[in-house]
Amino acid sequence: MAQHVRDIMTSHLVTVEPQTSVTTVAQKMRDEDIGVVLVTEGEELRGLVSDRDLVVRALAEGGDPEQRTVASACSGDLFTVTPDEDLDQAVRLMREHSVRRVPVVDHGHAVGIVSLGDLAIERDPDSALGDISAAKSNQ
Repeated sequence: MAQHVRDIMTSHLVTVEPQTSVTTVAQKMRDEDIGVVLVTEGEELRGLVSDRDLVVRALAEGGDPEQRTVASACSGDLFTVTPDEDLDQAVRLMREHSVRRVPVVDHGHAVGIVSLGDLAIERDPDSALGDISAAKSNQ
């Protein structure tokens, strides 16, 4: 069983600048078959935007999604872990802050994301969440 964040984190990251349009971010999510994108400014992690954030914080507000930037939809209050941290620390952060994904940062740079699905696959692969998370998307 994996004991550190690096053992289960997803290291394929998709990043966008804060001025990127909501439409462009949604298209990246569709094309990459992902549910989260990191918002960076240069090398610095500024936020995280999920598919849910796009709907609740951007589309539900109305207006032109081509004109609305991802900065208005992203979560800026980030809680991060390092690749060498114990998985239990990632679980504690998720529980404490009611988040499903935590960016993994090494020496100030984003290197991965650990998600609730990653944890389910690792810790309880026979659970419904573990099974769903391990399945390939049909979208």
